[in-house]
Amino acid sequence: MPTENGIIWHPVKQAPEVTEKLLYENGLYKGQNGSSPSDDSLSSSGHKQTVHLEKKIGLFSGVGLIVGTMIGSGIFISPQGVLRATGSVGLSLIVWGATGIWCTLGALAYAELGTMINKSGAEYSYLLETFRPMHKNLGAIPAYIFSWVSVIIIRPSAFAIIALSFGTYAVTPFFEGCDPPDTAKKLAAIWCICTIAFVNCWSVKWATNLQNIFTVTKLLAVGVIIGGGVYNIATGEYGDLLTGFEGSSASPSMLALAFYDGLWAYDGWSSLNFVTEEMKNPYVNLPRSILIGLPLVTISYVLINVSYLTVIPKLQLLATQAVAVTWGDQMLGIASFIIPLSVAFSTFGSANGTCFTAGRLSYAAAREGHIMEFLSYVNVKRLTPSPSILFMSIMAILMIIMGNINSLIDCFSFLMLFFYAASMVCLLILRQTRPDLHRPYKVPLFIPWVVLIVSLYMVISPIIQNPQVEFLYAALFAFSGLVFYVPCVVYKFQPVLLKKFTKLMQLMMWVAPTSYED
Repeated sequence: MPTENGIIWHPVKQAPEVTEKLLYENGLYKGQNGSSPSDDSLSSSGHKQTVHLEKKIGLFSGVGLIVGTMIGSGIFISPQGVLRATGSVGLSLIVWGATGIWCTLGALAYAELGTMINKSGAEYSYLLETFRPMHKNLGAIPAYIFSWVSVIIIRPSAFAIIALSFGTYAVTPFFEGCDPPDTAKKLAAIWCICTIAFVNCWSVKWATNLQNIFTVTKLLAVGVIIGGGVYNIATGEYGDLLTGFEGSSASPSMLALAFYDGLWAYDGWSSLNFVTEEMKNPYVNLPRSILIGLPLVTISYVLINVSYLTVIPKLQLLATQAVAVTWGDQMLGIASFIIPLSVAFSTFGSANGTCFTAGRLSYAAAREGHIMEFLSYVNVKRLTPSPSILFMSIMAILMIIMGNINSLIDCFSFLMLFFYAASMVCLLILRQTRPDLHRPYKVPLFIPWVVLIVSLYMVISPIIQNPQVEFLYAALFAFSGLVFYVPCVVYKFQPVLLKKFTKLMQLMMWVAPTSYED
């Protein structure tokens, strides 16, 4: 495709007169002899120019995105899920460490995929680039199903749950002595989503700076909790740590459940792969960010749980609704307000990271024609994927209003593990079918095999040990997306109203089409 000033030209798809007018008005388009494009020339040219997301994410921001997205509310509110499933203190700490190691191995394998396939979208892009060359239409189905499930359910529900956690901690101080009403929590959560959406639509730099600030804030809170545990151990206060492996569970399904609970706290380990196109020197910064961020989070999680157990008895920990707050009340005294404030900051930062990455997934899928093309458009002034960010935010708000979000996460989490396994299959297949691809970073083959086997175990074990109809519902929803695949993707059918809606949104939001340039 011919280029001019780094901007790609390609055949027009939607509303060329709107696109070229917007680009001209913002200094991104020049007609013949520098003139503005007229309506007549637009209709005859059949070409348009596109804009691109800017590369704003460096090493520090990359680490901040990983750490800031992973450390959300889970480790502060409900780490008792792992303890309940394992049955003992010792085994629970092993599971926390093993889950972190597994996520680190998975992230390292994703680093090879991300530096080899330098496209945003993570699993979506890897499935598409691996299987589409085998068959143009059938090969794209795995990526399409992933985008369908993730864009409609998984990513918005995760965003909504984190925002609700923020809402709970933000309004609790105003209802001292009683539980805050659900309406107050939901209003605070909706405010959180709207604020984050505005920041992410306004500027990538603002969004990354916000992420960096809240990452530093939550690491300070983590340091306070870990420091308290170190102090207790140094003064001989071991709490229930001395119970060791008493009461350990030997059930494979319970261990799988413990890993499920741990993975929720570690969720976000693949977040950087969703924004690969926006990284400065991704061949270097992607692996380095992973090698710094994942071990940091893993060590922090293990030490935080050690600190909890030096203060809170095991039975009380299993019963409490907010472990970090209970720890703060017993350990910090008059300064205990630091913990709920830190949790609110932490969840806000995690919600920002989730919004940042989730918006890039719908952006990447729309660019390939797997969902509405309009979601791949970028604001010509701000160079942000504002349509996809707003879509994800609206979906999250609707889920907050409707409720029952936790059941959605439980229902679809096993599908995410399946897609983790599918990504490892992609890596193994590409090693065989495309050995000459440029691989700036390459992992030993045992790493994807370990991640693949553990992922499949965690998918299959709960289904065999405790089959539930919800698993069937999730699978049926995933494949229900194929109803739209043939007419809308294969034959590219677009209703007239959708075309008019796209043109209207372009005029209202000042957005233009994008394309990928390696």
